[in-house]
Amino acid sequence: MFEKTEQLFNRAKQFIPGGVNSPARAFKSVGGTPIFFEKAKGSWLYDVDGNQYIDFVSSWGPMIMGHAYEPVIKAVREQAEKSTSFGAPTELETQMAELVTKMVPTIEKLRMVNSGTEATMSAIRVARGYTGRDKIIKMDGNFHGHGDSFLIKAGSGAMTLGEPNSPGVTQGTAKDTLTAPYNDADAVEKLLNENKNEIAAIILEPVAGNSGCIPPNDGYLERLRELCDEHGTVLIFDEVMCGFRIAPGGAQQVYNVVADLVTYGKIIGAGMPVGAFGGKAEIMDVVSPVGPVYQSGTLSGNPVAMAAGIALLSELYKTPAIYEELEHKSMQLEDGFRNIFDKHGITYTINRVGSMIGVFFCEGPVTDAESAQKTDVEFFRRLFHEMLREGVYLPPSPFEAIFVSNAMDQDMIDRTITALENSVPRVLEATKN
Repeated sequence: MFEKTEQLFNRAKQFIPGGVNSPARAFKSVGGTPIFFEKAKGSWLYDVDGNQYIDFVSSWGPMIMGHAYEPVIKAVREQAEKSTSFGAPTELETQMAELVTKMVPTIEKLRMVNSGTEATMSAIRVARGYTGRDKIIKMDGNFHGHGDSFLIKAGSGAMTLGEPNSPGVTQGTAKDTLTAPYNDADAVEKLLNENKNEIAAIILEPVAGNSGCIPPNDGYLERLRELCDEHGTVLIFDEVMCGFRIAPGGAQQVYNVVADLVTYGKIIGAGMPVGAFGGKAEIMDVVSPVGPVYQSGTLSGNPVAMAAGIALLSELYKTPAIYEELEHKSMQLEDGFRNIFDKHGITYTINRVGSMIGVFFCEGPVTDAESAQKTDVEFFRRLFHEMLREGVYLPPSPFEAIFVSNAMDQDMIDRTITALENSVPRVLEATKN
């Protein structure tokens, strides 16, 4: 079933650490060989061995309209024929910035970068430059990329590998990063009071996606906003996952809480290597060349990525019904999952925000990284491989969100629910032996 994949993985391990270019792809928590894919269309994935899968990873979020979405492919093709890079300004960069400010009115200025990690690193530097302070607060289990400041009690791959504190991060960097449990505003207030006039920024995933999908408790984001105002601290929403996915204006729109800075990743380029950070003009104007905080990148605002992102975001902007369709499809899947788990007596908790779904095999509620880690990892591992055999590709980690694409039709939803119905009894039987 995976003969060619096995060969390619063995070859990759000779030249690439672990055979992968990102730990999240390594199948460490589910076991087995990471699948090598050849092509995709809509919500279908095709691997190098000719197997076909319904895709619930969506390239970790950005394929909200499915793979090889025709307007995006057309835009990429047309721009690539003009050039893939200039290292100089293009009108596309301004078009992108204008479009984002229309979709997210709280953002007044935007700077393009090359990844979500670069966006969060830059946002922290800007907050420090703006406030003249050094320390930041992040939330346990929230993942903001692999910048040194963020690899303290990080989520996602770090949780999967059981290495939440990465070697290579200096003690000096670590001491400037304070952590609090997600959804615990009292813990944040305590840190702010203990470090008066020292906290430059609070950064968090407003909807956590790297401990599985975990929504904010009622009043949590509002309280963080109040605390930041009280202490002169910059509030940063990392919307690399939830931005433009849960609503045109992201978490700020859904929860009616305004952040000072917001970071974006892959979805802003329709899956191309791209990122951005933006927010209040007063803060953004400390960025060079206007202000003293240096940030640059040869490929920032890359024209191919801009063309792709404009094509995708324009569609989301002019067709708000897309989000209603995504809500309906995601709700159907959630209901189907619940019915099957209930039928078979499975202990579970499901969190869902729009088209992001978190499934945890433990008693709820799951509100932070600590409660997320109570999930039955072994049950998930077995279920992942059973679903794979049924032609459904779930995120290969119990600590990642499921992403639903609007390219998914009723037949694919029904197939997924049937696949789960077929898989669960086999997992339960295997756990008895």
